[in-house]
Amino acid sequence: PYHYVPTEWICILFLVLYSISTVLHLGQAVKYRLWWMIPTATFAGILEILGWSARLWSSRNPKLLTPYEMQIVGTIIAPTPLVAANFIILGRVITQIGPQYSRLTPRLYTIVFCCFDIVCLIVQAVGGASAAHAANTKTSASMGANIMLGGIAAQLFAIVVYVALAAETLLHLKYNLPFRHVEQRHISEKGPRTVSKNLRLMLCGMAFCTLCIFIRSVYRTVELADGWNGPVITTERYFDWLDGGMVTLAIYTLNFFYPGILVKKDSPLTHASQQSIDEEASSTKT
Repeated sequence: PYHYVPTEWICILFLVLYSISTVLHLGQAVKYRLWWMIPTATFAGILEILGWSARLWSSRNPKLLTPYEMQIVGTIIAPTPLVAANFIILGRVITQIGPQYSRLTPRLYTIVFCCFDIVCLIVQAVGGASAAHAANTKTSASMGANIMLGGIAAQLFAIVVYVALAAETLLHLKYNLPFRHVEQRHISEKGPRTVSKNLRLMLCGMAFCTLCIFIRSVYRTVELADGWNGPVITTERYFDWLDGGMVTLAIYTLNFFYPGILVKKDSPLTHASQQSIDEEASSTKT
């Protein structure tokens, strides 16, 4: 079904890399009590382990359809929870640097983007299941491919909007152009906030992680648009480098640039500032 036999040592390599990162993410989430990193980055690692375990199975039994179906679903949806982690981290970074410089409040970033990410995850899972079923019944898998393509394209759109809003926030911070004003008693310092070294590192890590996922999403979009028998999907090295390699870099980036280390936990002052921001945004709408 692949039009090639997955290379065994490459499958083992990615399986080991994803296993190490997943265990690290789980340990870091427990150590720093960032429980939301378990259903996001850790879950992404588990899905990649599932997908690459299936590809390893296929390398030894290339004609079996079951592992082929498993790897379709696993590898297509795995990066989606990782994208959600970046959305949540951005909201927390904005809380630290000053929510008044962001078009959306940190809470809205989490709600809007994560809900959209969940929809993308469901769409991709449905498309993957449909394609897997078509492969099993030897019928046309074009409908499943189109559904997956729609889910990945929607995710690409969300990433572009997310990057644009993040860049806009940093520009407004740099030039001290707040979208809304907050009473100074809620803020620990007057004027624009400076971005600490840790937050700059976190932003750099998020940028690299997002770039890797974006490259991977563009590849999968081209792959699915090209069809199940096209030159892109039938070339193993494209998948290894542009899917496996990019997601590996992305997931390890969040291990090394860990939000539990680089982003301070919310303080009462932060909550007060956020509450004021939300109230101001509500009053502006009304």
